[in-house]
Formats: sequence, structure tokens, C-alpha cells
Amino acid sequence: MAADITKNLYVYCWVSFCVLFMFIKLAKSDNYIVHMDISAMPKAFSNQHTWYLATLSSVSAKSKAETNPTISFSKLIYTYNHVIQGFSASLTPAELESLKNSPGYVSSVKDRVVKVDTTHSFEFLGLNSGTGAWPVSSFGKDVIVGVIDTGVWPESESFNDNGMSDVPSRWKGECESGTQFNSSLCNKKLIGARFFNKGLIAHNSNITISMNSTRDTEGHGTHTSTTVAGTYVKDASYFGYAPGTARGMAPMARVAMYKALWEEGAYTTDIIAAIDQAITDGVDVLSMSLGLDGVELYEDPIAIATFAAIEKNIFVSTSAGNEGPDVETLHNGTPWVITVAAGTMDRDFGATLLLGNKVSINGLAQYPGNFTSTEFPIVFMDTCSNKTELSKIKQKIIVCQDPGKEDSLNDQFNNIQAAGNIAAVFITNSSSVDVFAQSPFPAIFLVQKDGDTVVDFIKSNTDPKASIVFKKTILGIKPSPRVTSYTSRGPSYSCPLVLKPDIMAPGDSVLAAWPPNVAAARVNQDLVFTNFNLLSGTSMACPQCFGYSSTFKSCLS
Repeated sequence: MAADITKNLYVYCWVSFCVLFMFIKLAKSDNYIVHMDISAMPKAFSNQHTWYLATLSSVSAKSKAETNPTISFSKLIYTYNHVIQGFSASLTPAELESLKNSPGYVSSVKDRVVKVDTTHSFEFLGLNSGTGAWPVSSFGKDVIVGVIDTGVWPESESFNDNGMSDVPSRWKGECESGTQFNSSLCNKKLIGARFFNKGLIAHNSNITISMNSTRDTEGHGTHTSTTVAGTYVKDASYFGYAPGTARGMAPMARVAMYKALWEEGAYTTDIIAAIDQAITDGVDVLSMSLGLDGVELYEDPIAIATFAAIEKNIFVSTSAGNEGPDVETLHNGTPWVITVAAGTMDRDFGATLLLGNKVSINGLAQYPGNFTSTEFPIVFMDTCSNKTELSKIKQKIIVCQDPGKEDSLNDQFNNIQAAGNIAAVFITNSSSVDVFAQSPFPAIFLVQKDGDTVVDFIKSNTDPKASIVFKKTILGIKPSPRVTSYTSRGPSYSCPLVLKPDIMAPGDSVLAAWPPNVAAARVNQDLVFTNFNLLSGTSMACPQCFGYSSTFKSCLS
């Protein structure tokens, strides 16, 4: 008898658990972007926003009655007016199924995480201040540039509005106040600033937004927006590299920042809300260094939203992605947008290794710190794989030969950094050498031919010595331009029959403005800060193309 009671109790508990689990699963909400047929809106509603609210209330009430009475009403996230006729909302599976049977329902897609793709380029592209497209277009005068990114650092000198005329009357946008960002920070250059994070918050109601405003805490948005339309700033450089006057591709254009990429994440609901608002505000061109991977075209809300922008005669420039060199890694394969690959310029940043026999060799380097030009003993340590021996060497320049295996350069780099040697020379033909250029310790990277010269010098001398001089900017590099190794290749998953990318623009080591409170690099264990930074990626190439298009559009008008 007791055994039967125990068995029945066990079965009861198990069934109760399963039912509870089912209710929890049914109650779990996800964010969806919903496309509606506005022609189905009853005449009783004055606008689609009130219709959407009523529809959601109806499906929520129905799902509550059919499942669990503790389920909360669905929450409207955004109403979209241009990119689609529809909205985004947080819906349970039961609510979504009920919505599909509602009048006017067309389709829905689940919200997705968006992937963010990270002074000389205008000359390299043939833009001259005296002749050609730049002066004809008045340097992009009055073209309104919309940038969807991580925000902006409005105090940057690249956003000064000296010499700019009044904001065009066709501009309908705003400069929204928020955390550490007042509307007064906008001017005739930075004419708009908005932020979008309702979708991000809907995914995690307990999330704390670190900077709930358009202010940039990552640097990416400040860099891309000033690459497009930064004004003239003299004596700009990255710790002495790329010295000169910085300016964007369309220095007299206006900038409107739409912050939809956050340290805490980025979602399609927020991205297309930013596009929707940019259309309303009246931008002329739209730049987005972001994308979705592995999505069918008809399920890509960003692709659909950009089509709406194109219909409004807004030029849209997007990044190809940084997943190369493998094929089929490209995103933004949509045929109606410009998809931009990253290429090199005829410029390198480096250092000079001066051997004791007076032979000098140039190599790649972007070490941001100061380094003495004093001669030091130089020693060849083969592949630099012996950590114990490396740690014994002090006050000598270490030379490492990259064996060319996968991750071998990375291993050497880490071994030298851990050993704390005074400086290093890496001999490598690795295509990923740019990743290591901004080294936190003094390092120079040589191609194999030049490396052989160094090794021969060391082996043929009883007391070989050398010195290194950093912060060199070398022009006239050939061949150039070259496609960077990291830029994504087509075809795209969404549109495999469309040839992409469309165009290549400078994206390697691009100098542009940077927030002064965001670390740009490290020197040993210390973070270092600067007003301008060198970044590489299709994120940098996208605004280059976009800025050029702004200049061209201004020429046509």
C-alpha cells in the first residue's frame, strides 16, 4: 500500500513538472519583426500604431486564456513606418501563432544578433583640393550622411563646424539628449544624434545600458563617421604615425549618428528602427558597417529595410565583412546596396632596423610607445619557441623566424611578450601580420628576404648590434591597392547569383577620430589614449566609399 502511494506520488510530481515546464516554455517570449498589410487596417483606427497595439492586446488576451493566466501582455517594441509596414514585439509562441491568424498579418521573422564588422586615403583615391570631384562638389557640401554605428564623440575636433553654412531646411532630424549627452552638443556639422536600444532591452529586461545616449564608448562609430565626413584637423596622427591634416572623404557634409550598436549587443529590431528614422529625418546616404550571416534574403530585415531606403533615393553603403580569405563569407549580398571590400593603400607604417654594418631595413610596425635609438646586441633565436631561454635574455634585440605553421606567429609573439625582452624582430610572410603591428612591446616585422639579410649579419659577426627607429610613415608602396586577406569573399548566402562585393575601398590602417577616454593601444601593461586611431577592416572601407559617393552626389546636384 505504501509502495503504491509512493509510486503515485512520484508519477504526480513528474506530470506536474512536465506541465509546468510546458507552461514555462509556452510563456517564454522572443522578439519578432512583424510585417502587416496596412490595407487591412479597420477604418476605426486613426493610424497603424493604434491598430498594432489593439492587435497585440487581442492576441495576448487570447493566449492568456489558452495557456497560463500569469503570462504578461506582449510588449510593442517599435512601430515601423518606412522600412516595412509593421512592428516589432516580444511574443510567446502562443501569441505568435494567434497573431498569424489576425487580419493583416503578412509575415514575421525572429530578431537576430547583428555582427559589427572594426589622412592619406583621399589622395590615394585621386581627390585633390584644387581640381576634380572635391572642389566641384564643394567637398560634399550639404549632403546629409546617416551613420548607423556605436555612437559619436561630439567633442572631437573632427566635428567642428567652422566655415559651415546653416543646416539645410529639408533636415527633419533631432539631437536627442541622454546620458552625458546634451542636445547642445550638436552643431552645423553633427546635425543629428539618436539612439535605439528597445530591442536590446526587450531581450534582457535586467540589462544595464552603460551609456544610454548617442555618446560613443567604443570608438567604432566616431571613427567611421569622421572617415566619412570629418572636418579638417591639423597635426593629427596615431602616436606619430600618419602625421598630417586629417579630414573625411566629404569634409563639408553633415553627419547624423544613429546609435544602434551597443557594448551590450546589437539586434535587427534596433537597426531597422534606426533606418526607419533616418528615412524620416531626410538623410541622403546611409552607411552601415554591420551585417547578418547565413540568412535568406526574404528573412533578412536589414535587406528589406535598405530596399525601402533605396526607394527613397537614399544611397546605401554596407561592409562586406572581415571573414576572408575564404569564399562564401560575405554578408550584405543584397543587390540594391553597395557592398564594400577592404583594400590597401600605397602607405605603410613601420620602423627601420639599422644593423651595425650600416645597412638599414624597413619593416612593418605600429608600436605606439617611445623607444631609444641606442644600439643593442641582437641575437637570433630561431623559432623563439624555447620560453626558458627567451626569459634569460636581457637588454638584447631578439630575432624570431616564423616557421609558417598555423598560429606560429601568434605563439612567437606571446612568448616574446611573456619573456619581457627589450625588442623583437619577427621574420614572416604571414598574411595576418597586420594584426600584430600595434604591438604593446617594441617589435618590427620583416619579410623573408630582408630577414635573411639580418640573420646573415648576426651569424657573420662575433658581436652583432642593431638599433630600431619607430614611427615611420612610408609612401609609394607597390603594388597597391591590394585586396586585404581579411576582407570577406563572395558569393553571399542570401544572393549567391549576385556578384559581390561591388567595390573595393581603402580599409587598411585608416586614420580617423577616436574618443580620448577609450584606450587605443597598450604599451607593456599600460593603456594609452589618443584623439586619432588607426583601424583596419571593411568597417573602415565602407565609409570611404560612402564619403566618395557623398562627394559624387553633391557634384550631380
